[in-house]
Amino acid sequence: MLQKKEISNKEMVEDTFTLIESNKHLNAFVTLNKEVSLKKAENLDNNPSNLPLAGIPIAQKDLFCTKDLRTTCGSNMLSNFIPPYSATVIENLESAGCISIGKTNMDEFAMGSSNETSFFGNVENPWGEGLVPGGSSGGSASAVAAGIVAAASGTDTGGSIRQPASLCGITGLKPTYGRISRWGMIAFASSLDQAGPMARTAEDCALMLNEMCSHDPKDTTSLDENIPDFTQNLNSSIKGMKIGLVKEFDLSKLDNDVVKVFEESKRHYESLGAEFIEISLPNISLSVPTYYVVAPAECSSNLSRFDGVKFGRRCENPKDLEDLYVRSRSEGFGDEVKRRILIGSYVLSAGFYDAYYKKAQQVRRLIKNDFVSAFEKVDVIMSPTTRGTAFKAGSMGSDPIQMYLEDLFTIPANLAGLPAMSVPNGIVDNKPVGMQLIGNFLEESKILQAAHSFQTSTDWHLKTPNGDIS
Repeated sequence: MLQKKEISNKEMVEDTFTLIESNKHLNAFVTLNKEVSLKKAENLDNNPSNLPLAGIPIAQKDLFCTKDLRTTCGSNMLSNFIPPYSATVIENLESAGCISIGKTNMDEFAMGSSNETSFFGNVENPWGEGLVPGGSSGGSASAVAAGIVAAASGTDTGGSIRQPASLCGITGLKPTYGRISRWGMIAFASSLDQAGPMARTAEDCALMLNEMCSHDPKDTTSLDENIPDFTQNLNSSIKGMKIGLVKEFDLSKLDNDVVKVFEESKRHYESLGAEFIEISLPNISLSVPTYYVVAPAECSSNLSRFDGVKFGRRCENPKDLEDLYVRSRSEGFGDEVKRRILIGSYVLSAGFYDAYYKKAQQVRRLIKNDFVSAFEKVDVIMSPTTRGTAFKAGSMGSDPIQMYLEDLFTIPANLAGLPAMSVPNGIVDNKPVGMQLIGNFLEESKILQAAHSFQTSTDWHLKTPNGDIS
């Protein structure tokens, strides 16, 4: 519409903010960037640009530092934090011409699988009243699913792009670890966190990924590798592509309708010429316990910087330095964050480091080696993204273990640093469900090709809470 001049940049941005207002009940946004966005749109109308994302309103997850725009990470601890610089991801997207219209709500410090841990309240899934959108990138997923924006940024530590993408019926991609700079991204678990795009289609994710990726000297984990055009092979045939099915994933424990949808997707891929091969990942069952040692350990270290001294929330009238630390952290962090800091501090402590953290890292290597062996036989690996569809807020009760198991299928790719994405592949009980595609190291193009082939021959990605996109 922009290219055909059917709409101006300013009109598009104004429409976006109108949609945010009319979908206020979703609580998808924490901070809006209206004044700056309208100025950028007017400037583009007066000075047209051929940049790849020129004028496209994009929502940014609220853990990317954004210069002069409040960045909270969904936490009381950072409820008043205005960064003096922007994350590399934000800079890359804005250099490509996009308009950052605001910051999306999220689980506090990206810790959660349902967007129920945010200091700013729960995000709602547009597919049904009281349904969770998944987490931690729930605000981004909800905004895209509701049609407020065409695309949003997210981050994925153990499934936080793919799980909400599945529950909200959109496409979400976690790239290879290091493919996108983590500089300026508020850290949860440094060896697992990875930014990625969330959009309606695999094609849109590829367009976003083209601009998000860069080698960044400011980030020591940033890969200095050739960055391809991720749209180049989208339309290539997948005839002869070998797709792996994990023997150890017991689908019998999933909802029958979810399994039925997955089986139908397999048959569809076979009709496109793909070949299915059973593979074994012997240590995959250890992924969740491994993750919940490694991630809390790294989080306890990363979050030690929030002490009420340099930036962030500070308690009022502290008696002494210890009181300042204790009260600032006690008042600033929510229950789930405190729980993970405690677990992490425990597994890193002198008496337990070897028994827990070191052992978890050794198991992590075994899991990665399993994937290396598997990718000698297959091109991509396919599984369900989640155990089921979106559930009601509060339905998981007070047992955090049940919530942790929501990431059963997604965590392995993070532990191994592999690219993975979720693609809508069905509707169960009027709620979307997604399938996961995992690729080999740096092979985002291959899973995008597989996803695009599926989407050009099905219409699940066009289903919205308000009906199909025409």
